[in-house]
Amino acid sequence: MYEDIKPHLVELRRRIFISVMALIVSFIVSFIMYKPILYWVTKPLENALVAAKKVVHKDSLGQWKLGQKDKNGTIKFKESNVSVAQIAINKANSVINSKNATKTEIDLANSIKALATAMIEQQKKEEANSFWGSITTRQVGGVFMVALKVSLYASLFLALPIILWQMWLFIEPALYDNEKRLAFPFLIGVTVMFIVGVLFAYYVVAPFGFQFLITFGAFLYTPIINIEDYISFFAKIMLGFGIAFELPMIVYFLALIGVVTDKTLKDYFRYAIVIIFIIAAILTPPDVITQMLMAAPLILLYGASILVAKAINPYKEEDE
Repeated sequence: MYEDIKPHLVELRRRIFISVMALIVSFIVSFIMYKPILYWVTKPLENALVAAKKVVHKDSLGQWKLGQKDKNGTIKFKESNVSVAQIAINKANSVINSKNATKTEIDLANSIKALATAMIEQQKKEEANSFWGSITTRQVGGVFMVALKVSLYASLFLALPIILWQMWLFIEPALYDNEKRLAFPFLIGVTVMFIVGVLFAYYVVAPFGFQFLITFGAFLYTPIINIEDYISFFAKIMLGFGIAFELPMIVYFLALIGVVTDKTLKDYFRYAIVIIFIIAAILTPPDVITQMLMAAPLILLYGASILVAKAINPYKEEDE
């Protein structure tokens, strides 16, 4: 019996060895390139911090109001988060518009106004290119551990096609020709849909979700993001959406073996909505916005899965 399975064990060991080597090589390359990878990972967070800073700055500028003149004719300012430069501009304007101001006072006020205006413009340029809050680490070797973690996640992502290809080469000899024609597109589809899910999470969910979450409390607290927690948070979102987008491929496989039909999916649509929201709650961080951003495309994918099942295994009414 051992002699019968020995060739298969040798082949399995070979495929595992190639997969492990692909993972190691991918990890080494990822660790060498960890800086651009880490920049790519933190880019949505930095954009969200920049957007939050603009919102807070705009709100603070809109809070100052010019008061009424007192008995002596002096204009009082109601200061509320007003920059010194903005106060200087308004006081300079009051001097410039005053009928009793001398030429020297007006020239001095124009100079102060020009300087304060230049300071505000420079501040706006700096705000456009910088983010509000900070990204920190709580450990001495925090950045090193983050580099290792990011490299590991990147290596899994890079080595995934090779690992799936080795799995295919191992099971291919045991399949019939018709099974090969069905199994190979399934493996390709699994890989493509996982990548689509990750890209959707990065370019759609992360920018909107991060900006909402950070801006929501930006008027009360300054965000200080721990990089170790953020990496885990980011990886959970990417992995969750990658897995969630496999729904059409799961339905494709179940339809191939005759388990589900398009009518089955239609009949259980209401129950599927509840299950989708439960899955979204499990696979995403505990906030309603991210859960909704996962549940919405999952519902659309469920509708696409009905079309897949109809094409692969359509429902047929049984004759009486």
